[in-house]
Amino acid sequence: MPGAVLPEVATQIPGPISKASAKKLDEVFDARAVHFVVDYDKSEGNYIVDVDGNRYLDVYSQIASVPVGYNNPAMLAAAQSPDVISALVNRPAIGNFPSRWWNDILREGLLRVAPAGTDKIFTAQSGSEANELAFKAAMMLWRRRERGEGVAWTQEEIESCLDNAKPGSPDLAVLAFKNSFHGRGFGSLSCTRSKAVHKLDIPAFNWPKADFPVLQYPLDKHEKENAAEEKRCLEQVEMLITSWHCPVTALIIEPIQSEGGDNHASPAFFQGLRDITAKHNVVFIVDEVQTGFGATGKFWAHEHWHLSSPPDMITFSKRAQCAGYFFGNEKLVPDTAYRQFNTWIGDPARVVMSKAIIHEILDKNLVEKSARVGEKLWAELELLALDYPELVQNLRGKGKGAFLAFDTREPAALVGKMRSLGINIGTCGTRTVRLRPMLIFGDEHIPILMDAFRKVFGAA
Repeated sequence: MPGAVLPEVATQIPGPISKASAKKLDEVFDARAVHFVVDYDKSEGNYIVDVDGNRYLDVYSQIASVPVGYNNPAMLAAAQSPDVISALVNRPAIGNFPSRWWNDILREGLLRVAPAGTDKIFTAQSGSEANELAFKAAMMLWRRRERGEGVAWTQEEIESCLDNAKPGSPDLAVLAFKNSFHGRGFGSLSCTRSKAVHKLDIPAFNWPKADFPVLQYPLDKHEKENAAEEKRCLEQVEMLITSWHCPVTALIIEPIQSEGGDNHASPAFFQGLRDITAKHNVVFIVDEVQTGFGATGKFWAHEHWHLSSPPDMITFSKRAQCAGYFFGNEKLVPDTAYRQFNTWIGDPARVVMSKAIIHEILDKNLVEKSARVGEKLWAELELLALDYPELVQNLRGKGKGAFLAFDTREPAALVGKMRSLGINIGTCGTRTVRLRPMLIFGDEHIPILMDAFRKVFGAA
């Protein structure tokens, strides 16, 4: 399915076969969140096809996790490679029994795109687990500094930690931000502050929450107000770090708060966070689970910030098709083996597939393409906002590739109407529509998307 083809929708969405399939699935697997059931064999490139035969231009890409298209030839070839077959059949316990090719796979794949200032990696199963593991590394580093380099654990520490008691299990914290989303594990969920549905009924750590700047749009007309807001938030961050009831060992932040509503801040704000965390020896963790791998017109979103020194840790998943964190400080490697460990330490087969994704992105200059196409898509959305100012508000993401969003009155209804026209998009926050096209989304797809928006808004 080369280039752009028109979407085709012949049924209601979801269609009768999709409804029946979801109903049958629901007998054994919670299917209440299913939008429609997919025929992945028929899906290709930017287009997703459901079991009723409806074809959609996919501008949501599996919640921002498909970078180079459905049934990409390079990915299909990698999936049939000896390395993937071996990893699937034998699934090595990487920490104890790594394959002879594991070092080469890391160096030729993930480490080839390691963020500046990092040269080490720990792989994981998911974005949530990557953040959990990053928290652990930060806390072990904090205690290592407190004890002194090379000082052995005390017997009291060893015995008390098994009872979840001090001093072996100390009170330590991670600072996150209002409206953030970092995952659904117990530690990552304690840092998730976006929606009650994620957190309700689950115990949480008593960790600090700072305000994420609430910017006013358009940005160029509110520079003074936005600078004051970011200054206020930075002052609050430093106050929380210096006054919390226990040491704040790490700060975690998304370059763009995605689940929480596609909220942005300026490079100056993130530069301020880097300075504050460095000043107080707090590990600066950048959660690039949704923004990494070219999503914002650079391979890593934090490259837009021009920091005085690199983040201490960068977590990733989604478009990488695997997960983990990058780091540079060797002291973030725990002082003893088995402290940062599990059976598989991620999924070796997925790390091999990630290598194929990286080669496809770099060989075809897809990050640069995303930046260029994103500029054109932004310009079209800006015109749409002028024509429908009540329906397209607070357009944001300029200069961030095709990582774009706007607020509207009824986002869920808009998504439903767009699907009926063969366009798959998503929502976030409480009133935001977000676009998450693949890196192969091209100029030729923009008119298809914009025609659908205009039909929906014109009929409103």
